[in-house]
Amino acid sequence: MARITFHIVKLSKEKRKIDFILKILTGRIFVRSGFFFFFSSTEEGRSCGSPLLPDMGGHRDAKVVIIGCGIAGIAAAQKLVKAGFHHVRILEATGRSGGRIKTGRIGDKIVEIGANWIHGPCEENPVFCLARQYGLLDPEALKPENQALDVGGHLPWAPRFFSSSGRELNAEDILPAQKLFLELINESSDFQSQRGEPWPSVGDFLRAQVQQHAAEKWKDVDEATRSLRLCVISNMLKVECCVNGTHTMDEVSMGAFGVYKTLPGLDCTFPGGYEGLTQNLMAELPAGLVTYNKPVRCVNWTSAKSAEPVMVECDDGQKLVADHVIVTIPLGYLKKHHSTLFHPPLPLHKLHSVQRLGFGTNNKIFVEFDSPWWDADCEVIFFVWEDEDAVVDQVPDVQSSWIKKLFGFTVLKPTERYGHLLCGWISGHESEYMETLSEQQVTDAITQLIRRFTGNPIITPRRILRSQWFHDPWTCGSYSNLGKGCSEQDLDNLMEPLPPKGSKSQPLQVLFAGEATHHCYFSTVHGAVLTGWREADRLISHYSLITPSEFPKSKF
Repeated sequence: MARITFHIVKLSKEKRKIDFILKILTGRIFVRSGFFFFFSSTEEGRSCGSPLLPDMGGHRDAKVVIIGCGIAGIAAAQKLVKAGFHHVRILEATGRSGGRIKTGRIGDKIVEIGANWIHGPCEENPVFCLARQYGLLDPEALKPENQALDVGGHLPWAPRFFSSSGRELNAEDILPAQKLFLELINESSDFQSQRGEPWPSVGDFLRAQVQQHAAEKWKDVDEATRSLRLCVISNMLKVECCVNGTHTMDEVSMGAFGVYKTLPGLDCTFPGGYEGLTQNLMAELPAGLVTYNKPVRCVNWTSAKSAEPVMVECDDGQKLVADHVIVTIPLGYLKKHHSTLFHPPLPLHKLHSVQRLGFGTNNKIFVEFDSPWWDADCEVIFFVWEDEDAVVDQVPDVQSSWIKKLFGFTVLKPTERYGHLLCGWISGHESEYMETLSEQQVTDAITQLIRRFTGNPIITPRRILRSQWFHDPWTCGSYSNLGKGCSEQDLDNLMEPLPPKGSKSQPLQVLFAGEATHHCYFSTVHGAVLTGWREADRLISHYSLITPSEFPKSKF
């Protein structure tokens, strides 16, 4: 789960530096576990504590199939099992659990191919609570002052800016551009509460406003300086594309841009890898609950007045009956396969929301060096192309210029743990094209890029490792965003169970969880966890309200 944002923080006197935070959370990169920590029924912030579950003996016979063993699916299963549901089963298409939580290695260094941070590590964040419970965090992340600091989702990182002419830019080159861009990003978020915005997308708004403000505020600066500042803004637009998991900000809704919310606390990572979280959660599930390498072909539900169970058809021909199915697949997969995955098809209002919601690609390219070419205090490196003063966030020719979409690198720290390792970020169609290239082709492009921008002709990477989320057939991208034309109602439609309210058929046949179904924490691991718990709570509440004679009998 996602995104990246950066912000300017005031330092001593007039100096400022860019605050930058990458939020990538890729899909099932979420962890839920309602059984160690139960969140009260409020939609957003919840407190960690012990579960208080109703006595509802008949629910033990309810058959629940969960599609997907990402964090959302794991979380839903954990809570249901803890509540006493005896017939819970997870069907996972791949040979591993965790979904978009995926830890890898480059040499002997642990890196995150998928989800990277705990965004907002505080008591309201279930991922933080679970990680603390399992002893997976550094002491620094557990300090109360770290949890109490509310930076609006932004980390203060020390940046360096390099230009395509091979020189390092100074503060006077970049600060005016940073200040203007961040003011406009904040204005973009404010439109969410105003309704009826005049721009269809964030990209349209930013481009128009940048040109207008630049003409007014920079009218007395020379043409070369003004051009360079606009090029810096183009770099920031590319950052924002990675933040939102989109090809271009022209595809992100202006009216819904402010829906995403942050939690207090300075973002932190897992020293031993994010997969430590999923491993601990999986260890709490009964043996045999997960069936791996079991893709689902179709979920057969009914919109008619009938008590027939849901029928889940698998690719291998096996058919499973269930009283309830919780679908936790990534939105990217749902967009591509909805027409064959459900019978009857999704109701039109839900289908249209699936189509309007955005789901893009944001990939990482880890690059290891024998020695650092950056300063010891540097935490993020930006590359500014000096031919991009038209305020652009996409390249005209993807095949020949894809590398221009890579906005820069974050420096993995501490050095004692990671050595000399950078993580590059690239989104959109350029990122998807990068996935099709050989490792040597990507290495060559990265080498040429760094040599050009630093002016150092001998810098040579030792090796690289990249993510390839778009061509993962079970993910089809990285994480969700609110696409152009989208509203909060689309999030409500996506999370709505089947059949819809008002139907006379059996209720809660198909439920939906996963990061894309959270109303304000979409694109994050904690958002995914909360949605898994939400759907488990929905079933728990359902069985606490019906009479014993209505309880289903198990056929598992």
